[in-house]
This record gives sequence, C-alpha cells and structure tokens, in this order.
Amino acid sequence: MVHAKIWTLKKHFEGNPTDSNFELKTVELPPLKNGEVLLEALFLTVDPYMRVMAKSLKEGDKLMGQQVASVVESKNSAFPTGTIVLASSGWTTHSISDGKELEKMPAEWPDTLPLSLMLGIVGMMGLTAYFGLLDICGAKSGETVLVNAAAGAVGSVVGQIAKLKGCKVVGTAGSDEKVAYLKKLGFDFAFNYKTIESLEETLKQASPDGYDCYFDNVGGEFSNTVITQMKKFGRVAICGAISTYNRTRPLPPGPSPEIIIYQQIRMEGFIVYRWQGDVRQKALKDLLKWVCEGKVQYTEYIIKGFDNMPAAFMGMLKGDNLGKTIVKA
Repeated sequence: MVHAKIWTLKKHFEGNPTDSNFELKTVELPPLKNGEVLLEALFLTVDPYMRVMAKSLKEGDKLMGQQVASVVESKNSAFPTGTIVLASSGWTTHSISDGKELEKMPAEWPDTLPLSLMLGIVGMMGLTAYFGLLDICGAKSGETVLVNAAAGAVGSVVGQIAKLKGCKVVGTAGSDEKVAYLKKLGFDFAFNYKTIESLEETLKQASPDGYDCYFDNVGGEFSNTVITQMKKFGRVAICGAISTYNRTRPLPPGPSPEIIIYQQIRMEGFIVYRWQGDVRQKALKDLLKWVCEGKVQYTEYIIKGFDNMPAAFMGMLKGDNLGKTIVKA
C-alpha cells in the first residue's frame, strides 16, 4: 500500500495565511484499477491564485495546484512507468489518476532543461504572460508596456516577451535586488515601488507620453494611479490583484470612470484556461523555443521538502521569491 502526504485547508484564510490554516495528513491510497496510474510528485507549484481559489474549498479539503509527477505504477498503456506528466493533483506527494487530465512532458523537451519549468515559464505562468500580453493587450512593436510584480513568475516573462516584440518595457518590483534583475533581463526602466517618493511622478519619468499597455498583477491603489497615465485607446490586462488578496478592510474605490471613458481604455480580466487546443500548443512551443534559444531567461526560487509547502506559499504571497516559487518534493 502507498501512503500519501496531503496538505489540507484546516481553517479558511482571514488576512495573511498562517501555519494554523494548514494541516498535514497521511492517507492510504487504494490499489490501482485498470486504466489508472500512480503518480509521485517531483515538483509542486504555489501561486497567488490559490489564495483566492481557496475560498471555494471546504475546511478539510486538499489544497489545489499543479505538479510535475512521475508515473511510478501503471495500469494504463498510454502512461507507462517512468512517464513524466503535468498533473493537477494538488498539494499531495502521491495520487491516482485515470490519465484523462494528465499532460505528458513535450517530446522535444531538452535533457538540459529543468522539469520544473513545466510549472513556470513553459507552463501556466508563461502561458498567462503570453496570452495576457499578446491577446488581451495586443502589444505591438513601438508601444510602451508597463508590468508590475515584474520580477515574479508571470511579470518577468511579460517584460521579456514585450522586448522580443519590439516594445519599450517599464517594470516595478519590491526590492532593489529585483530591480537589478529586471535591468539584467533588458527592461528599459525599472524601479522599487517601496522606496520611491511618488508613484505618479516615477511613472511619468519612465514614460512621459504614457502607456499603451498595462499588465496588472497587483490591483488596488497602484492600478488607480496607472490608469490616469494610460494613452488613448490603452489596453489593460487584469491578471491578478495580489495587493488585495490578504486585505480584511474594504477595497479602495476603483479608477475614475471619466478617464476610462474619455481615454477609451479597454480593461479585461482573464484566466489562462480560456486558451486551449492548437493555440495553447503553439504558445508552449514558442515559449520552449525562446527559452532554449536564450531569448527568454528564467529564475526559480526552489524550496526543498513537501513539508514546506505552506511556508513556500506564505513566502510567495509576501514577495520573498525572485522568479517562480517551486517546491521540490
């Protein structure tokens, strides 16, 4: 019999998550039925959306999320033992799958590339950046793109794809180390929003003519300030609002309707699962190609040990990470 470790939601989050919100359980998995496979987690992801989606869980439920896993036992000929897959198994060391929702590692995946990138730049995070920038914002060569949380898993990819497409890129982050990283990635202008005197003035300094595209990971007062500096017919991709996720007080008022109306700004929220089939596969191939060619760089913030899942999650929400937070099981 195989025993799986599972992190569950012991108590719903109120404000910042704490250790008391999580409970580690051990469960015995049943024998495999025909058509099933047993998965063992290799790498797991923690992401901001989990803070929001946890509201849909009941206390005692397993926390959700993707993992890169290895098939360690198989009764499904499509997934022989040793197959590497992307699975939405949640925060667990072992799981059983019928194979329907599993995604095999791409056949062209180079041996030199970490498997964990299937959770990041060549996975959900890279796809979020790709479609948010190119489809929602419709960024074009010569335009100015602003992205916040720019040293994170999504923001860092947004900026690099924008540069590949011939855009001027402005990025914001929460430490001098992260700002230095953005400059290394080729951002045209980057600043630490925690140390500047005026966000409004710094944004004007970075791009006096304003912004064509705004890729928003933060929300709140930050975005209210940005909206006032959007160009006419500007586009805003609302990917996340991490500044509000742990908030217990009422949210701040939104941006001025007059500005949105008279500047004819288009704002659109999106979830990456909108894009499926051929367009998703093309995007993954583009991302893998750019990474292999060195055109898009990546940094991973790896925490070892499945028992450290909650700590990794809480640290990611506080901005401890540079790049994508990954837990190595």
